Amino acid sequence: MHVPPTQHPPFDDEREAARWWLANVYAGDDAIQLTPRAVITGMIIGGVMSISNLYVGLKTGWGLGVTITASIIAYAVFSVLEKVVPAWRNRPFTTLENYTMSSAASAAGYMSSAGLVSALPALYLTTGRLMQWWEIMLWLGALSFLGVFMAIPLKRQLINIDQLPFPSGIATAETLKSMHTAGGEAVQKARSLFAAGIIGAVVALWRDLFAVVKSLSAYAFPAELPFLPTAFGRDLLTKYTIGIEGSLIMLAAGAIMGMRVAVSMLIGSVVCFGIIGPILVERGIAEPGYRGIVSWVLWPATAMMVTSGLLSFALKWRTVLRAFGGLTGSVAAILGRRQQHEPIDDELAHIEVPASWFVIGTLLAGTACVLLGHVLFGITWWMGILAVLVTFLLSIVAARATGETDITPIGAMGKITQLLYGVIAPSNITTNLMTACITSGAASHAADLLTDLKSGYLLGGNPRKQTISQLFGVMAGTLISVPAYIFVVQSNPSRLGSAELPAPAAKVWEGVARLLAKGLDALPAGALAAIVVGAVLGVLLTLLEEFAPKRWKPWIPSTTGLGIAGVIPAFNSIAMFVGALVAWLVARAAPKTAETYTVPVSSGLIAGESLMGVGIILTLEIMKATGLWAG
Repeated sequence: MHVPPTQHPPFDDEREAARWWLANVYAGDDAIQLTPRAVITGMIIGGVMSISNLYVGLKTGWGLGVTITASIIAYAVFSVLEKVVPAWRNRPFTTLENYTMSSAASAAGYMSSAGLVSALPALYLTTGRLMQWWEIMLWLGALSFLGVFMAIPLKRQLINIDQLPFPSGIATAETLKSMHTAGGEAVQKARSLFAAGIIGAVVALWRDLFAVVKSLSAYAFPAELPFLPTAFGRDLLTKYTIGIEGSLIMLAAGAIMGMRVAVSMLIGSVVCFGIIGPILVERGIAEPGYRGIVSWVLWPATAMMVTSGLLSFALKWRTVLRAFGGLTGSVAAILGRRQQHEPIDDELAHIEVPASWFVIGTLLAGTACVLLGHVLFGITWWMGILAVLVTFLLSIVAARATGETDITPIGAMGKITQLLYGVIAPSNITTNLMTACITSGAASHAADLLTDLKSGYLLGGNPRKQTISQLFGVMAGTLISVPAYIFVVQSNPSRLGSAELPAPAAKVWEGVARLLAKGLDALPAGALAAIVVGAVLGVLLTLLEEFAPKRWKPWIPSTTGLGIAGVIPAFNSIAMFVGALVAWLVARAAPKTAETYTVPVSSGLIAGESLMGVGIILTLEIMKATGLWAG
């Protein structure tokens, strides 16, 4: 039985850390881990989940966890296959195979965070430009590979020596160990996930497909429902989006996010659409409806999220100092020496990722980002090089923040780059957005790989093999999520920024880019004062969250929740609050049931409905293109 690495204190010397881990945790060079079935399964599951995350990200602005859900699905699938495939009966799907699979799945599943729900939609909203599929694939692939390679020199310092917790990595490792040692509960979770997926798919079919078939449209499940079946209730819904969405995605997302954020979103939606919205309409500042109101309230909402994110980042100055302080040790470790004349006893050389991978991979991927930035977006070459260098520094900070808090400050990293290029290229919106896209996309993948490597460190896996799996995941995510983006977004781009696809993350990026490019004169009436109020509120809430007594913190509103509520329809926020409330009540009444079923059921509902929703869009577009459907 391996000793859990979390039981020992941080090491000051890499020799000591390496010897202890090899003796007590490492599963051995011959352990079954990087197998074709593990990698291919991870690519398929992650690719499918990348579609789900894309759809949900465009609807809510949230990214959903991939790793544990993928592990449960893979465990369930191979449990069945081992019973029906004779060759696999004596070769069960191992814990290390599953964790390698989950690494590929997470890399693929999080491709939406590389720009598909933020920078690229914002580029259309600001400039009207729609990129070709091959342009998007090359761009996302380059910056995602850059993030993977940038994580390589950080692994030894942050995981081997500093022993940062990476809480999601620990949770994944514990889930995998639990499933593969006593699979009864895992089977229950898998069954509930698949059953919920079917329910979610049926709801999407009933709502989205019935609505476009004339003979069935009268029986379609409504996309939004008013609170009251009266003229007043319908007025609230059409003018101010106050109602509840006919979607299980929002209910399930609320169940996962928890009460604090969900209550904050409810408060934010009431303030933005129930109080400010009617005032704006009455004074003629905004047109009734989602587009009209959100064109004003997004400014204070964006200001709140930006100031909160940047201040929260600044308050973690110790983390920043440790990140840069550990950079020398990280690079020295991977290059095989502590100081110029002090070689280390590198017992991990045969399993850690070689220095050549970091050097060559970063050079190639970074060069690709610079060249593509110049060719596709007209980014001056020296600005492109600067963006890659800034990205490397910010990826270090983001990785350490993830390791210490389990929160990857992708938004803050992107905003820092946006602010930097707001000074360097103040009137160039495209440069502002796409240099920030490099930073956020690469930082996301760097943090994701390190979280996966933490799981591997706890399970005794081979980090070199896991990094290979991550690279395959990036390829799968690129190949699958980009066509999905083309069909969901670019087939009908007018939906972006509407109640159907509010794209809240893109709206924030758009707001920052426009403000930096056009200045305060471009703001609608009264928006400047609202920005100041939002910024001050973001600062105050962040300071309260950081310094208030611990007993107060559950009652402090989430700035993210308040801000997101200002850029999505009120019925989305209300539905998420209902989902969080139901999950909270279940947890109070039956804690064990909630622990077992809340996440799998919610994940299943989200995956089933989002995948069916994307499938319907894709099918209709193909039928229109082939003349089989007139619309």
